[in-house]
Amino acid sequence: MRRGYTGRSDALVKSEQGEQGFWPSYADMMSAVALILFFLMLLSYTQNMITGNNLRNTQKTLSNTEQTLSVTQQNLSDSMEELERSKLELAEAQNQLAQKLLQVQNAEEELTRITGDLDQARATLTQQQSTLDEQQASLAAQALQLEQQQSLIAAQEQYVRDANEELLQMHNQMQTISVLRLSIVEQIRDSIAQVMGDPNSVSISDNGSIVLGDGVFFDIGRSEIKGEAMPTLNKLIDAFAAILGNEENTRYIDSIVISGHTDNTGDNWNNRVLSTNRANEVLKYLLSHDGGRLSPYVQYFSAAGYGEERPIAGTDRITEAGRAANRRIEISFILKDESILDIVDSYLNLEVPQIG
Repeated sequence: MRRGYTGRSDALVKSEQGEQGFWPSYADMMSAVALILFFLMLLSYTQNMITGNNLRNTQKTLSNTEQTLSVTQQNLSDSMEELERSKLELAEAQNQLAQKLLQVQNAEEELTRITGDLDQARATLTQQQSTLDEQQASLAAQALQLEQQQSLIAAQEQYVRDANEELLQMHNQMQTISVLRLSIVEQIRDSIAQVMGDPNSVSISDNGSIVLGDGVFFDIGRSEIKGEAMPTLNKLIDAFAAILGNEENTRYIDSIVISGHTDNTGDNWNNRVLSTNRANEVLKYLLSHDGGRLSPYVQYFSAAGYGEERPIAGTDRITEAGRAANRRIEISFILKDESILDIVDSYLNLEVPQIG
């Protein structure tokens, strides 16, 4: 039995003979996640540097303005003192006018000069007061800009804290998916090993698949299931029913692939047909026995045959031990790409504070 795969990954591969298989996409997704995280951290670091430079420039401008204001206030104080001296001189001139009529002309000229100085001092005072008002307005605007920059820095710091928290949550969720898959595989391995009475008769491959020697199920060159294999298959039915009956598991599991593999003895095409028939026989047994316990979960199962094309013995496949290792049934769990992408999207949806 086979079913089509319409998920987001291209894990389904179609051979020239029409048989289908799955290529795991978990490592690719993890690489994409790491690249996205590196880009976000670089963006946050660059924004913080730009904000810090703007704040330092603003503080330097404020310091220069305060110095100019101090000089202006000192000049204003000097002008006021000069104005008071001019008033005293005017009073003295008026007294001299009453006492010395002969010096009226000179006193009038002096009065004119002093009056001119007074007007000039008043004009200077008015101009300096206007300058002071402008500088105070500029100082207020710069203080407001400084407050805005400080508010932006606070928002940036809050964003960094939120991003770190989201990153931690994302890491925990990814770890949960990884641990869940390993836990499922180990549960099935232990259950089968208990039935078979030999822990070495079932193993977990490097890609996380359960590996069973074909001698457990079939005679060499045959696709009919042996009677002594039925307890093992019944235990598999129990394990799959318990796992797929848990909604937390089915939230992440996309499919369960039963794949058959042969050694390199005989014709390649015949080996592919034999491996496909064996995988289909195992799947047929799982879905039809024990009162059809797995029937509600038929959409999760598929079968594939690879013949001799995926040996696990490497260069040792020319020996009898290597060929025996290559003759096997593998059970692979394919996780949903959407469950991983949802975690990544939740991190990317964080709002980044913008510099105004």
